[in-house]
Amino acid sequence: MSKKHQKQAEAPDYKDVLHELQVELVKLQNHIIKHGDKILILFEGRDAGGKDGAIKRIIQHLSPREIRVVALGKPSDRDNSTWYFQRYTAHLPAAQELVLFNRSWYNRAGVERVMGFCSDDEYHEFIETVSHYEQLLVRSGIKLLKYYLDISKGEQKKRLGQRQKDPLKQWKISPIDKEAQKHWQAYSEARNIMFARTHHLSAPWTIVKADDKKLARINLIKDLLFRLDYKGKNEALVLPDADIVFSYEESYLHNGMIAP
Repeated sequence: MSKKHQKQAEAPDYKDVLHELQVELVKLQNHIIKHGDKILILFEGRDAGGKDGAIKRIIQHLSPREIRVVALGKPSDRDNSTWYFQRYTAHLPAAQELVLFNRSWYNRAGVERVMGFCSDDEYHEFIETVSHYEQLLVRSGIKLLKYYLDISKGEQKKRLGQRQKDPLKQWKISPIDKEAQKHWQAYSEARNIMFARTHHLSAPWTIVKADDKKLARINLIKDLLFRLDYKGKNEALVLPDADIVFSYEESYLHNGMIAP
C-alpha cells in the first residue's frame, strides 16, 4: 500500500468524527441545563464562509427547547430608531440556554460599514462601545465565544457560483452576495479594523480557516467543546488543530494565516 493510500486508510472518517463530537455536544447541553449556564456563540465571516453548515452540525442532535439560532434580518424603521444593541439584547441566552448568532452586532463593522448602511458616526460609536457591551455580558454570567470563518477569495467565488446553480440553495442568495467579490478588499480592511479594535480578553476572536468545509466544522466544534466545561469530556477528542482554529494575532494578517 502506498503512503498516500495508507494515510487515507488511517484517517478517521468525517462522519464518524462528527458523530463523536455531536455526542460530546449532547454532554455539553446536559451540563448547561443542569448548571443553569448561559452560552452565547457568535458566527461571523464573509458571505459563503460556511456559517450555516457549521451551525447545522452543532444543533443537529440537541434539544430544541434549550437551544436557539438567531439570524436577524434587515432592521426595521423601529429598530433603526433604537439603541443599536437593543434588538440583539432581546435574544441573549437565559439560564440553561445555548444561543448561536448567525451573524451578530458585528454587521455594523462589516457589511453596514462597507455597503454604506450606517453613517460614519454610527460606525465609530459601535467600534468604541462594543467591547464594553461584551464585557457587561460576560460580567452578567454569559459565556461568550466569537468565531470568524475565514475563506480565500477564490473559494468564495466558487461557493457563490455553486449557490446560483443549486436549486436547494436559492434561499441563500442575496443582493449582498453579488457585491462580495467586488468589495473584497474593502471587506478585508473592515475586518482587519474590527479585529484590532474588538479583540479583547473578555471576548477574544477565534479564527477558523474554512476553505475546507469539513475540516472547519470539525475543528470549530472541537474548539468550542475544548473551551467550555462539562462533565465527561473526552479531552483527546476535542483538541482542535491549531493550524485550522487559532486565536487572532495581528501578525496573522501579514503571514498568510488569515486570507488577505
